[in-house]
Amino acid sequence: MSATATLTRTRRITKVSRGLPTSDGAGVKLTRMLGHRGLMDLDPFLMLDQIRSDDSADYMAGFPNHPHRGFETVTIMLDGKMRHGDNKGHAGVIEGGGVQWMTAGRGIVHSEQPIQDDGRLWGFQLWVNLPGKLKMTDPGYQEFDKSEIPVETRDGARLRVLAGTSSTGVTGPARSVAIQPTLLDIVLEPGATLDESIDPGHTAFIAVYKGSVSSGEGRVDDPDLGVLEDGDRIELKAGPEGASLLLVAGKPINEPVARYGPFVMNTEAELHQAVRDFQAGKF
Repeated sequence: MSATATLTRTRRITKVSRGLPTSDGAGVKLTRMLGHRGLMDLDPFLMLDQIRSDDSADYMAGFPNHPHRGFETVTIMLDGKMRHGDNKGHAGVIEGGGVQWMTAGRGIVHSEQPIQDDGRLWGFQLWVNLPGKLKMTDPGYQEFDKSEIPVETRDGARLRVLAGTSSTGVTGPARSVAIQPTLLDIVLEPGATLDESIDPGHTAFIAVYKGSVSSGEGRVDDPDLGVLEDGDRIELKAGPEGASLLLVAGKPINEPVARYGPFVMNTEAELHQAVRDFQAGKF
C-alpha cells in the first residue's frame, strides 16, 4: 500500500426502526420515523415525521400556532402545498420539491397549514438540535423551491442535494448553524446501486419512503429508518421495486438533551424557563 492510499470503512446498518403511525397538530395523521419509544433520537437529530395521504381529512386540520425553542426544523415537501406563518411576520408557501430550514433559536410561534382541498400531501419534517451556546440565537429561515435544489444523476440513481456536498462535489443550498449537515433525497431504479461518501464521525441514517434498499446484510423497507454505524461511505442497492429515501447525516453535539414538547434545551431548569417565557409572551 502506498503512503498516500486512504483506508475506507463502509457503514453498515446497525438498527432498523419501524415508523410509528400517530397524529400531531390538530389531528394530522403521520408516521413518526424518529422520536418515538423505539428510537428517541440520533444526536443531533431529534425527530423525523412523514405525512403522506391522498385523503384531505387526514391533513387539512394542519398545525395551528405552536411554539419552538432550542432547535431547528427542516420541512421537505414532495407533493402538495403548505403555508407557513409566524409571530415575527414571516409567511410563505412550501410547494412540492421545496425545502425550508427554520432556526427556532430563542423562540418562535408559528403555524403550518395545507392549502389544498384534495390530492396528495407528502412531506417530511426533521428536527435538528442546537448546542447550548446557540439555543438562544435569533430565529431565521432559509427557503428553497424545487428549481433551487441541484439534481445529480448517476447510473440508475437520481440525487437531490438539499444540504451538504455529494461525493461528486455537488453542493446543496441549505445550511445549519451548527451540525454540518448532509441531506440527500435519493431515487434508485430497481436493482440500482449507489456508493456515497459520508463524513466520518457524523451520525447518519437512511429513511426509506418507497420500495426497499439494502446495504450489506441489512435491509430497510418503506416506511422504516436504518441507523448507520460510523465510517466514511455507504453502499446502497435498491430492491426489485426500486427505492426512494432520505440520507441524513450531521455532526453530533454531545450535550445533555432536555425535552418538553416543542422545547429542547440542556437542563430541566432551562425547560421551565422556556415555558415561563412562552406563557409571558416573550417569544
